[in-house]
Amino acid sequence: MKERFDILSATCSRETTKLYSTSFSLGIYFLNKELRAPIYAIYGFVRLADEIVDSFHDYPKSVMLQELKNDCFMAIERGISINPVLNSFQQVVNQYHIGHELISLFLKSMEMDLEEQSYTPETYEEYILGSAQVVGLMCLHVFTNGDANEFARLRLPAMKLGSAFQKVNFLRDVNADYQELSRTYFPDVNLSSFSDADKRAIEQEIHQEFNEALNGIRELPRSCRKGVYLAYVYYLKLFRKIGKVPAEKVLSERIRVSNGHKFWLMFDSLVRYKLNVL
Repeated sequence: MKERFDILSATCSRETTKLYSTSFSLGIYFLNKELRAPIYAIYGFVRLADEIVDSFHDYPKSVMLQELKNDCFMAIERGISINPVLNSFQQVVNQYHIGHELISLFLKSMEMDLEEQSYTPETYEEYILGSAQVVGLMCLHVFTNGDANEFARLRLPAMKLGSAFQKVNFLRDVNADYQELSRTYFPDVNLSSFSDADKRAIEQEIHQEFNEALNGIRELPRSCRKGVYLAYVYYLKLFRKIGKVPAEKVLSERIRVSNGHKFWLMFDSLVRYKLNVL
């Protein structure tokens, strides 16, 4: 009977991903079938923690995040959780031997979001590591399926991709983060006087990380390369769209890529993939 609960758990993680992210959902769809459920499970877990710190303002967020942390590691130890999303996540952690330190680093970054932060270059890098880079490494454990040499070879590009994605998110959400959540992630940047020069400096970092990540994507196993490339293309398009607008517009509205354009990018990316011109 537990098999039915595991199916329910996987379904919850999949539907969580679809509800919150069109880009990642489409990217996951183009992974080989056996990889989809594990990646949905990772995204589902990450989303649970994200929602606590970003959305549950009328509730005891620090207590809830600690409960999630306790429940997560208990689920991994027991091999089961009555929380369907945690149940699917623990299966992936145990099956693919995802290091507990990666999970701890992620949850530490979520804890940083519980309080107003003034980021230094060092704490900014610490936050990026935990909130994004280790998530890329969790996925890489699945993609390389226990091959330690492949994991080591692709580790740095996976971290660069996660970092680029997160920094694009920061630029996209800079208005909401600053105005609604009192968060300023970029170190040495005063958002009350956010300038085009500030924005260009951030974009130069992201551009370099995208380039380094693409080299790694080209080397991924074929089972996952197409899906990861598609997510890369979506974020690169968003990044380029943000790059075309002035800093004041980024501060006043959320730049996005329409779902219709995402589907066009999907077909274009598939053609490029088939022609091997990534």
